[in-house]
Amino acid sequence: MKRDLPFAVSSLSGPFDALFGGAYLGRRVLVTGHTGFKGSWLALWLQALGADVFGLALPAEPGPNHLQLLGLTMEEALVDLRDADAVTAALQRFQPEIVFHLAAQPLVRRSYREPAATFDVNVMGLVNLLEAVRATPSVRVVVNATTDKCYRNRETAEGYREDDALGGHDPYSASKACAEIVSASYRASFLAAGAGRSHPVALATARAGNVVGGGDWSEDRLIPDLVRSAASGRAVAIRYPQATRPWQHVLEPLSGYLMLGERLLADPRGDAEAWNFGPDAAGQLSVAQVIVAFARQWPAVRLEVERTPQPHEAGLLHLDCRKAKERLGWRPVWDAATTFERTVGWYRRQQQGGEIGSRADIERYVADAGRAGLAWAVERIAEAA
Repeated sequence: MKRDLPFAVSSLSGPFDALFGGAYLGRRVLVTGHTGFKGSWLALWLQALGADVFGLALPAEPGPNHLQLLGLTMEEALVDLRDADAVTAALQRFQPEIVFHLAAQPLVRRSYREPAATFDVNVMGLVNLLEAVRATPSVRVVVNATTDKCYRNRETAEGYREDDALGGHDPYSASKACAEIVSASYRASFLAAGAGRSHPVALATARAGNVVGGGDWSEDRLIPDLVRSAASGRAVAIRYPQATRPWQHVLEPLSGYLMLGERLLADPRGDAEAWNFGPDAAGQLSVAQVIVAFARQWPAVRLEVERTPQPHEAGLLHLDCRKAKERLGWRPVWDAATTFERTVGWYRRQQQGGEIGSRADIERYVADAGRAGLAWAVERIAEAA
């Protein structure tokens, strides 16, 4: 299916195709979950990098949708990951070189209501995708986005490192720990050179923190709930005000995914493993602190504390990202203040005037990364000078 909508990404063209060493220029790239929040941001950025982008996902859920508001034009397959034949047919039609796997059932509270479906999508859906990769010789790189919640949570202030034990109390977290194990198994058993393939497929997993940014209207997520409250005047129920998470703008982990894709194309054996992408210590904020940051930008938000018993959610969760900083040269660009300024500003402009600020956010992020001297961005600054 071809999506023809009235906008294009020409405002992000030109110097952007030099980012990440020009690795994505002219590449055939598949984004699973492109109709979702993170997937739509990634599709936008990849098109700006000059990639030929394809999408595989369920149709967008009813209501506002970031991909539709962006108006991206791409070929897509609106299929369910649980349909193995449809997934394989899509990959063989698209013939991608790189796959970014973001499609998932991503909500903790929904996973309590729908545990079987959560495991089916997040584990067997991944198996179906990797089987399709095995049947598609064009694929050279797979980056599987999992979550910081894949770790066995010890409720400690020490950040989790990539070699810490996996686990998961709720079905969503457990399903993503399973997805990490499945990825490691396929990497070792089927995707390496000499496993019946003419070339290896480099498979890495990426574990990001709590991601915010414009264009997310999901249920049971803090920022979308606050946006709905500020826009409607209705109070939002806060369940765990002291729960602490690693908060970051959506562009932060996406820059990590894109760095991984670049590195794996160049050396399929070097970095095909697990990676954390999270904020610095100042981005480790409680729900209450995030609410304060939001209210500074949009004071109309109204709150109430949820008093009824709630399903278990982790109280304390931090990531240790030294590995990505030391080996990839990745590091966060925006501090917490900038993250929430850009995020809340995106929603306010969209609510009040219909402006979609995603392209402007990418332009600002790339410029700030270049000024900070990050290697993936300095080429763009040099060309623009």
